[in-house]
Amino acid sequence: MSIYTGRGDDGQTDLRDMSRVSKASPRIEAYGTVDELNALVGTIRPTGHDDVDERLREIQNHLHVAQADFANPDPDEDDPAIRADHIETVEDWIDEYDEELEPLRSFILPTGSERGAQLHHARTVCRRAERRAVALAAEEEINEQAVQYLNRLSDGLFTFGRVVNARDGEPEESPQY
Repeated sequence: MSIYTGRGDDGQTDLRDMSRVSKASPRIEAYGTVDELNALVGTIRPTGHDDVDERLREIQNHLHVAQADFANPDPDEDDPAIRADHIETVEDWIDEYDEELEPLRSFILPTGSERGAQLHHARTVCRRAERRAVALAAEEEINEQAVQYLNRLSDGLFTFGRVVNARDGEPEESPQY
């Protein structure tokens, strides 16, 4: 398989169904931002915390499914798609880590240890991916569970950042108004 084909030289790309669209289309923006998030999550591993690393690996697989989901304008029931169980898995992780954390009493600054701050950065990219998916959904029918997944994942990445910071002994800082 060749890495380059030249098919994208005219500013068009293929979707999963082999239809051609502009590389600037909302669909490409949505799955391209999910791809960016996936790559960012890959730079965070290893965190030094095996349980977090395993969950980040699983998230990367979920994000790959989300990319395929957004890249498919006419999915069949056998095609990769984000499902309710993907969302429930992230919710379970959030609930588990919340038990380990002090209750959140105010907004916190996205900082901390190197990996904790990177997880906060990943949360912001996840929010952007969610906004791109919402923009796509305003123009075309998509799997709404993929949008819900990104919403929940941003909460998960926030919680992961807090857990990594707590385990690394980094205090949370509240903004000054």
